[in-house]
Amino acid sequence: MAKVIFTEPIPESVSVPLSSPDMQRQFGQLLSTGDGADVTFEVGGETFPAHRSVLAARSSVFNAELLGPMKERTDASIRLDGIEAKVFKAMLHFVYTDSLPHIDAGEVMPMAQHLLVVADRYNLAKLKSKCEGTLRGHFNTSTVATILVLAEQHCCGALKDACFEFVAPLGKFKALTASDGFEHLMGSCPHLLKELVANLA
Repeated sequence: MAKVIFTEPIPESVSVPLSSPDMQRQFGQLLSTGDGADVTFEVGGETFPAHRSVLAARSSVFNAELLGPMKERTDASIRLDGIEAKVFKAMLHFVYTDSLPHIDAGEVMPMAQHLLVVADRYNLAKLKSKCEGTLRGHFNTSTVATILVLAEQHCCGALKDACFEFVAPLGKFKALTASDGFEHLMGSCPHLLKELVANLA
């Protein structure tokens, strides 16, 4: 029997492109239903079912913890300390959908701070960058000291530079030293005062 050989190229218009929004919706649904979940996280008194392969694909840290030779590989339930449940939930949402859930206006800055810490912990570079951008939009003399400490502790060079630039005017620097955040700065990263003064000079 003769083989049939198709020589006509397939028209480009016939190809079906992947729809990113549709993929986000589908992965978001996978997270919300928990279908096929093979690991559960216990965080702040709440439980979150998840999928090892999805987490491992998005984070090198999760990859090592869930698929590597580390202890967590065999655990069906993993307890995490030092993370608020709502922060972990928002992080999972980002891991699955590449977007953040709705966050109330009054919670945007504290959530961005907490998410930056978690993003750094799990090597989620895109989430970390998104948090840095959010924090840059919330500079004022009451918050900049806290943000500066966060930037220093989690190696956010661009965010740190933006903080220095914000307090460069003498008036803002004086307001910074009178803020509650300045006490936190001195207690956590006293060497930053020397950098601040040098930046003013």
